[in-house]
Amino acid sequence: MSTATTAPTSAPGDHTTGQRWAYPLLISLLAASMGVSGAPAPLYGLYEQRWDLAPITTTLVFAAYAVAALAAVLVAGQASDKYGRKPLLLGAATGMLAGLVVFMTAHGVAALFVARALHGASVGTAVVVGSAALLDLRPARGARTGHLTGIMLNVGIAATILSASVLAQFAPHPYVVPYAVVAAVVGAMLLALVAMVEPHSGRTGTASGRLRLSRPRVPASVAADFRFAVLGIMAAWSVLGVYLSLFPAYAGLRTGVHSLVFGGAVVAAMAGAGAVSQAFGGRIPPRRAAIIGDFGTAVALGVGVIALDSGHAGLVGGAAVLMGLSFGLAFGGSLRHLGSVVPAGQRGQVMSAYYVLGYTAMIVPTILAGWAATTWGLSAIFPWFSLGVALACLAAGGLGLRIRRPVAVSAAV
Repeated sequence: MSTATTAPTSAPGDHTTGQRWAYPLLISLLAASMGVSGAPAPLYGLYEQRWDLAPITTTLVFAAYAVAALAAVLVAGQASDKYGRKPLLLGAATGMLAGLVVFMTAHGVAALFVARALHGASVGTAVVVGSAALLDLRPARGARTGHLTGIMLNVGIAATILSASVLAQFAPHPYVVPYAVVAAVVGAMLLALVAMVEPHSGRTGTASGRLRLSRPRVPASVAADFRFAVLGIMAAWSVLGVYLSLFPAYAGLRTGVHSLVFGGAVVAAMAGAGAVSQAFGGRIPPRRAAIIGDFGTAVALGVGVIALDSGHAGLVGGAAVLMGLSFGLAFGGSLRHLGSVVPAGQRGQVMSAYYVLGYTAMIVPTILAGWAATTWGLSAIFPWFSLGVALACLAAGGLGLRIRRPVAVSAAV
C-alpha cells in the first residue's frame, strides 16, 4: 500500500493523502465500532443466568459504556484537532481489542463493567475522531459523508448483533467466539490504520500549549432548533439503551421464544430498519424528517407494547422494524436539521452539547428502567417507560412544528 502524497484526483475540494482506501477504511471502522458497542446485547440474558444478575445490574453495565463514551466525546474531538486523528484512532482500536479480550476472559460481573467502560471510551473516540477524519479526507462532501456515516453506524449494529446471537446460539464457547470474530475484524482494521497517513494537516501539537477543554455552549440564535433536535435524540437514544440492554431477553420472555437468535434478530431488525430509513430519508427535508420520525417513534412505542402483550413473535419483529424506521428518521433528521442551522464557527461546541445530552438520555432512563424492573418487574414497568418516552417524542415533534425557520434540504453534518 503506497503512502506517497499525490495531488487530488477526485472531486474538487477533496483533500487526499494518496491513499484512496483510507476513506472506506474509516467508514468501515465506524461501522465496526458501533458493532463493538452492540456485540454483548444478545448475550446479556446468558450473563443474567450465569451469574444471577438482576435487571438493574445489566443496565448499570450498559450505563458504564455510555458514561465512558460521554467522557470521550467531550475530550476526543479537541484532542484530535491538536495532536492528530491517527494517534487517537490507533488508541481507540486498541481499546476495543482490550475490551473484547476482557469479555472473552470474564469470570464475574466486574469484568463486564471494565469491558464496557473500555468500549465506551474507545467507541466514543472512534466515532468523533473518525467522523472528523472523514471530513479531512473529503471536505467538499460533508453532507454525503454524514448521510453515509449514519447508515453505516446502523448497519454495523445490525450485522454484529445478528452475527453475535447466531454464534452464541450455535458455535462452541458462546462467551468467547462472538467476541473473537469481532476482534479479528477490529485487529485487521488496526493494522490498516498503522499504514494510514495522518489526514489532519492542521494539527498544532504542543506548540499551541496545553489541551484546554471548554464547556459546550449553544448560541441563542439556534436555541429553539437545539431544543427540538435534542428532545428527538434524547427520546430516541433512551429507547436504544433499553433495546440494547433489556429488550432481547424481555422479547423472548413475552413471546416464549427462548432463543438468542430471536432476541438478536429483533434488535438487528430495528437497527437495519434504521439504516434503511436513513438511506431513503435523506431525500426528505431535515426538519420534516425529524418531525415524522418523532411522531412515528411515539406510535411505534405504543405498537411495541401491544405486540409484546400479544406474545406473537411476528408482531414483535414487525414492531421492531417500525421502531427502527421511525428512530432512523428522528435521529438522522434532527442531526441534519441542527447541522443546517448552527453557525460554522460554533458547530463543534453545539454538536458536543448535542451528544452530551444524547448520551445522558441513554444513561439515565436505562438505569431507571433497570431499577424499576428489578423492583416491580419489566412487564409492569415497560408500558410506563414506553409512555414516558412517547410523550417526549410528541413534545419534540410539537417543537419542530413551531419552528418557522427556513431550512435547506440537505446540509453537512
